[in-house]
Amino acid sequence: MAKDFPHKNLIDIREYSRDDIMLMLKTAQRFKEVNERRIKQVPTLKGATIVNMFNEPSTRTRSSFEIAEKRLSANSLNFGGSSTSTVKGESLSDTVETLCAYKIDLIVVRDAHAGVPRKIADLSGVPVIDAGDGKHQHPTQALLDLYSIWEHGCDFEGLNVGIVGDIAHSRVAGSLVPALKTMGSNVALIAPPTLLPARPDVLGADAVTSDFDSVLGDLDVVYMLRIQRERLEGAPFPSLREYNQLFGLTRQRDPLMKPDAIVCHPGPINRGVELDSFMADHPKRSMILDQVYAGILVRMAALYLLIGGSNDGIDA
Repeated sequence: MAKDFPHKNLIDIREYSRDDIMLMLKTAQRFKEVNERRIKQVPTLKGATIVNMFNEPSTRTRSSFEIAEKRLSANSLNFGGSSTSTVKGESLSDTVETLCAYKIDLIVVRDAHAGVPRKIADLSGVPVIDAGDGKHQHPTQALLDLYSIWEHGCDFEGLNVGIVGDIAHSRVAGSLVPALKTMGSNVALIAPPTLLPARPDVLGADAVTSDFDSVLGDLDVVYMLRIQRERLEGAPFPSLREYNQLFGLTRQRDPLMKPDAIVCHPGPINRGVELDSFMADHPKRSMILDQVYAGILVRMAALYLLIGGSNDGIDA
């Protein structure tokens, strides 16, 4: 790990203090200069080997990790899902032991089952980054969200953030709520009761409501989540049209928002459901593409801090 950084893994954001998170954000900000060069590559992690084990579909997370690794000059091994021997019956333990025989330096893992990154960390002994596990955690998403909000100029202390949508199935909320609370923000969960977890208080939010319009005017950040249809059981609401009317951030709701309030979304967007195109593409409010870019910066920072690269990537 980098000098003075107290963590070997990035698995549960609740293990990170306010100072740890700020160091991650400031390191990401320093990597911004690298990403604005004509040649966007530095030798910071030259010679390091990183395994990207994605056992669940991903576009933004996987591609941004791969870009981050390339820009740090690391060697990447990408595999997962049907390309692994687990489809032949190989155990997770045997797969990890095989990877470790290659003398790897870090594993990035996404899996449909909660707890897999922790198990891989215990089995492998090398640093592990959780790129999303089941409905549990997604710490780099929370960090890139914080970075986007911070880079926009918002002060975390006393910031009012509303997380709207499918909270029950969201690993994004599982990391973002505790991260925001660590930074001193106020968090409200906004969703129909059928899309809230059985114990929403466990997440640590300050408020829970099903009345979007009643709190919208108080929010500095409106964080929209998609409905995760692939995880739903039964019909938690009558129709997508009704959901959009009650919980969609639409052009009609824009006047209810603070003049300087911003809109975030982890992607992918279901346009016409949780967001309409007016809000998704709003030139002043929407932070969605900023979040995509922040994903590269934050993941470069995480790799750098956990593996302990040289300063070449920041100061060169």
